[in-house]
Amino acid sequence: MAPILLRGFRSLAMGRRVIYGDRIILLGGSAKYRQTDVSVRHTSGSSNLWHRTNQNQINQMEKRTLQTERRPSLFSDRSQLKYARRLVIKLGSAVITREDEHGLALGRLASIVEQVAECQLEGRDCIMVTSGAVAFGKQKLTQELLMSLSMRETLSPKDHTREDAGSIEPRAAAAVGQSGLMSLYDAMFAQYGVKIAQVLVTKPDFYNEETRKNLFCTLSELISLNIVPIVNTNDAVSPPMFIVDEEVTGPKKGISIKDNDSLAAMVAAEIQADLLILMSDVDGIYNKPPWEDGAKLMSTYTSNDRNAIQFGKKSKVGTGGMDSKVSAATWALDRGVSVVICNGTQEKAIKTIIGGRKVGTFFTETGPGSGQTAPVEILAENARLGSRVLQSLSADQRADAVNVLADLVLSKQSFILEANGVDLNEATKSGLAKPLQSRLSLTPSKLKGLSVGLKQIADSSHKIVGRVLRRTQLAEDLQLTQVTVPIGVLLVIFESRPDSLLQISALAMASANGCLLKGGKEAVNSNKALMELVKEALGTVGAANAISLVSTREEISDLLSMDKHIDLIIPRGSSDLVRSIQQQSQNIPVLGHAEGICHVFVDREADLEKALKIIKDSKCDYPAACNAMETLLIHRDLMEGDFFTSVCNMLKEEGVKIYSGPKLNKLLTFGPAVAKSMRHEYSALECCIEVVDDVNEAIDHIHTFGSAHTDVVVTENDETARKFQQQVDSACVFHNASSRFADGFRFGLGAEVGISTARIHARGPVGVEGLLTTKWILNGTDHAAADFAEGGPRRWIHDSLPI
Repeated sequence: MAPILLRGFRSLAMGRRVIYGDRIILLGGSAKYRQTDVSVRHTSGSSNLWHRTNQNQINQMEKRTLQTERRPSLFSDRSQLKYARRLVIKLGSAVITREDEHGLALGRLASIVEQVAECQLEGRDCIMVTSGAVAFGKQKLTQELLMSLSMRETLSPKDHTREDAGSIEPRAAAAVGQSGLMSLYDAMFAQYGVKIAQVLVTKPDFYNEETRKNLFCTLSELISLNIVPIVNTNDAVSPPMFIVDEEVTGPKKGISIKDNDSLAAMVAAEIQADLLILMSDVDGIYNKPPWEDGAKLMSTYTSNDRNAIQFGKKSKVGTGGMDSKVSAATWALDRGVSVVICNGTQEKAIKTIIGGRKVGTFFTETGPGSGQTAPVEILAENARLGSRVLQSLSADQRADAVNVLADLVLSKQSFILEANGVDLNEATKSGLAKPLQSRLSLTPSKLKGLSVGLKQIADSSHKIVGRVLRRTQLAEDLQLTQVTVPIGVLLVIFESRPDSLLQISALAMASANGCLLKGGKEAVNSNKALMELVKEALGTVGAANAISLVSTREEISDLLSMDKHIDLIIPRGSSDLVRSIQQQSQNIPVLGHAEGICHVFVDREADLEKALKIIKDSKCDYPAACNAMETLLIHRDLMEGDFFTSVCNMLKEEGVKIYSGPKLNKLLTFGPAVAKSMRHEYSALECCIEVVDDVNEAIDHIHTFGSAHTDVVVTENDETARKFQQQVDSACVFHNASSRFADGFRFGLGAEVGISTARIHARGPVGVEGLLTTKWILNGTDHAAADFAEGGPRRWIHDSLPI
């Protein structure tokens, strides 16, 4: 048998179609679900790819007409949608039609065409199911009717356009609009070099087995020729599709074709599409009509959700309501097609969906008990409710929960270290950088220190929530009190340090905050193990859902848009991570620091032995930490003695690679390479040394190149120290102490949720108090503001009362 020549590499990669003789054969489906006995060989000196199969398999494929049998869905979560290779995009009337119902929304349609064309040019197979012929035809016919009006009618104040539009017969409008709509599509797609083909169908086309077979053979051939089929109902000759409700009969029974939603579902199932996108004028599926109180958008939908939804009215423009969309989507899902219902008016909706972002409602077979976590919106709502449970507890009860967690860290040490060992092995295999491996590693000593820190948090929880900050006697029998309360729901994003999970959780418990935690993928096993401990501790006070670990399948960009659920974002990790979070979050405040460029300034009046000790600890104790020294500033007078040599020798013995600043480089005949930038966070055994003339220049240097994190002065001159600490505008400014003291545990805060270089709310190591805000409580009798008007019966006092 002669070999079958594939249509280039794209056809092979798609696993979809081959040419046999002068016939095109649809292989159908992903290779994952359709196994064939194939072999591929590449002929030397030629770009031809050859595909071999036996005649019986070819005959079986040729006999295949429709495939509406159930098969497993390709994708279980949104992150996999980027692998969708065959797409069906359905454009509803509300998407294509202008809001005033006078013709088509050309700008919106052009954007959708652009996205479809991009997908096609990327190597995906795209099929469109479109509405709009009637709307387009009405627009043209209305213009014709307006032109035929007499001058007197035209000048009358009546709106003849709307009046005449309502009298236009829809079939006639469809006949006029169909050709214009396709001409418009042809012109738009031509801008991207993409060919299209019109496929008009009527309901009877699905009754007859022969016409059905011809229809889908036509679609298959068009797809194989890299042409975008545009499917539409022939409303010029067919009765309105929603009038007849029976299902397609015959040997291949299918969905009832009532509207373009069910038509798109049928097409998607027959051609074995990977993804069906139903574009409407609503954001997705709501648990009840979206205009009703308590309506919530469902980011995912499973068959178990069917009974929980109340459907509203149908679209004011099209024939299909949300009920029909859900029916079509679930029918397609049962046949292996992933489905997203979205708002087609949203900018770049198609590309955003394929990118894995949370747009619209994603239909999936994944349900409870399948191993997937709940949608993050549910986790956030649970965190809000859990926070309120924690607020209702006494300080002793919250402290008890934190103490339970501290004890679990020690009693379940082997369980934790086993999970951490799995992560460390994976990190070694993947070549994770040594500093990150150091952050990832948990040891018995680390866990012991963590337990001690958690106990400190428990002890401090007695004076956190509900603490009175101010009491004022406003007037007789009218007293105002300001008290501390939790912020609400925190989103803490951290990278490779699983110990952060325990610290943050304990701080959230003590401050009665709900919390969502998103850790790095390199610590996935460690984080899951530690979260079990957190849940167990919270369970002792009935608030197990107050803190949750967000699945890695959730995109950070989705979380950052949840301003209705999340009150504060705290990123902990690399400067790139923090900077990215700060840039992406538009409506949720971010507490953190983008960089940790810390300085140590050695003054000419410094004790040089103290200086060497402080420099060594600041750089070498934990070089990956954000509070490690990155730049050493040396007073110029100290360059005349042995101090500079002693510093360099000490750092070299510790394995530190040294770079020189531009001023130091000019003083040296030979020495360390010049630093590429004076504003750089090495986070490793590397640092820069620079020379300054005095304390003023040191302060200016820090303000120019620092990150307002932690800066140190080493001097025996108290006046110099006071000036440095007063004028350096950083969150932490130390005198004769290592920069490594910038830490919540070392500050006696028990632990830290992060370090902030912001100038409002919390600054420096953020412990429990940084997770609080305040509220005002006013107690009166029958007080009214009008009582205090001029001549009124009451007078202001405004006396401060003891706390």
